[in-house]
Amino acid sequence: MKNSVQEEFIATVSHEMRTPLTSIRGFSQTLLSSWDKISDDDKKKFIKIIEDQSQRLIHLVENILSVSKLKAENQVLKEVDINNSIKKIIPLFTQQYKNYNFKTELYLSLPPARLDEDKFQQIMTNLIDNAAKYSPSGSTVKISTKIQQNKILISVQDEGVGIKKEDFEKVFKKFSRLENHLTSKTQGNGLGLYITKELTEKMGGTIYFESEEGKGTTFFVSFPFYNAEVAVKCSQQS
Repeated sequence: MKNSVQEEFIATVSHEMRTPLTSIRGFSQTLLSSWDKISDDDKKKFIKIIEDQSQRLIHLVENILSVSKLKAENQVLKEVDINNSIKKIIPLFTQQYKNYNFKTELYLSLPPARLDEDKFQQIMTNLIDNAAKYSPSGSTVKISTKIQQNKILISVQDEGVGIKKEDFEKVFKKFSRLENHLTSKTQGNGLGLYITKELTEKMGGTIYFESEEGKGTTFFVSFPFYNAEVAVKCSQQS
């Protein structure tokens, strides 16, 4: 069974890599063989395609490496200010998605959690990036933190097309991409949410989502407080 799963994983990875590699090779060969015959506009267009496909390939390799490290890599757990950690990564998205609004509603008295901050930021990066990619231009992505049932709850809400109920079980599976009218312009490899779930659970957290087709999706991630005494105090305040 283990060998068949591994073989399936390798076959899927090979398939995912083939498309960008074929595009890079094809457009590179066209530029090399017909440089003088191609207009400047087409040259820019072809080079942009090569750049985009190279980035897609890099992202795929990074995700594959992340998958391979999930079971083996040691974690550096420490006291993490979740609000501050989220604030650090928001500028990455305001630069990348200039036509989107990233709104934060962060609970001011949020206690620390015991996490690996790098992995927590990878979780948030995956969720926020996913929310923007699968929402139309001009949308708002809302990132919130609060206390709920003695835990810290983080939510990422989008204004996208939502997820069909029949696709719910596919969301956290490896290499699973959900089809809608936005996926044609969005390049992905179906590993981001799988990695996000694995990282969350490895640090003692839980992840789930709520979605309604045509009305968007909200992903929720929760982690326990850093210590029990803080949990009781914050629960009494909230």
